[in-house]
Amino acid sequence: MALKAAHVSGVPSLDHVPEVPAISLSSPRLPPGVVKAGQKPTKFLVVGHRGKGMNALASPDRRMKEIKENSILSFNAAGRFPIDLVEFDVQVTKDDCPIIFHDDLIHTEEDGKIIEKRTTDLTLEEFLSYGPQKDRSKAGKPLIRKTKDGRFLNWNVESDYPLCTLQEAFELVDSRIGFNIELKLDDYYEYRDEELTHTLQAVLRVVLKYAKERPIIFSSFQPDAPRLMAKLQSSYPVYFLTNGGTQSYPDVRRNSLEEALKLCIENGLQGIVSEVKAIFRCPPAIHKIKEANLTLLTYGVLNNVPEAVYMQHVLGINGVIVDLVQEITESLAEFITHKTEEENGEENGKAKEVINRPNFSQKEISFLLRLIPELVQ
Repeated sequence: MALKAAHVSGVPSLDHVPEVPAISLSSPRLPPGVVKAGQKPTKFLVVGHRGKGMNALASPDRRMKEIKENSILSFNAAGRFPIDLVEFDVQVTKDDCPIIFHDDLIHTEEDGKIIEKRTTDLTLEEFLSYGPQKDRSKAGKPLIRKTKDGRFLNWNVESDYPLCTLQEAFELVDSRIGFNIELKLDDYYEYRDEELTHTLQAVLRVVLKYAKERPIIFSSFQPDAPRLMAKLQSSYPVYFLTNGGTQSYPDVRRNSLEEALKLCIENGLQGIVSEVKAIFRCPPAIHKIKEANLTLLTYGVLNNVPEAVYMQHVLGINGVIVDLVQEITESLAEFITHKTEEENGEENGKAKEVINRPNFSQKEISFLLRLIPELVQ
């Protein structure tokens, strides 16, 4: 049975919220690696990208086609490893229901022709009619994905699963797994604040009703979405997603780490999620972001390389979003262990992160910082 569309009554409006959100450090909903000004991060965050990894259908790597991305199955599969959150993309249907799906356009095949529709132009019922169905006696529309080079590929994965709503994620995913909710919007559409507010309120309505004590982070590439989300609520951290200049967009706020930092400071955001290549090309940006008391996470294909993740930990980055959840968590376990302070001769018994790593000299670190940009190029 299809879920009813979410209505936004009872959700705050921009006229009834503080200018800058105030997040309590004692709140269990604050992810453990996310901190406020003057506080040190408690751990290095690992976030599962779209669950246990995105689907790269043209990739020869079977791990990139193992489980349907952005599905309940993928979220719970990622949760079997020592991760802190799963990241997923939320859009809002024509009838105001938040759904989990990455692509702006959804494709199927009818009578040998590719049919393309904008995801947000669909009703909830129409959206859920794509792909495998919960009722196995029914056949859904075949789901096809358009690759970056323009090819259309059948969305074939080893473990397929039905599409889902945000509400279902809260109800069916292990409550110990935090959510990094990416507010997915069109990269090239100019939104009015009223449009964005309506969309964000639809998402907030579900979050406020079903999140309970689950840790939540909001993030978005669309610069005005985090600005407005920070005004609409004060319970959860809001991050700005940026390519950091690795791609160019009409909105200059998206085109550099400097602009990202400026946006966060001006709007009281809690952190930046940057393409890792942008950070490796400009390591001094890490210090500037830390000076502004912001949390810094990264994403990108380099985060599937254990050595690149290791280097980020050394440089003081707060966490990584990864596709290869098992491989990265296993490699991190080799140099990060968790003991209690009591085991280390202290009294309060709180968990403490202990890092097993070589002692780099300043000369060695300087060499690595010079080398990394060359490797990225």
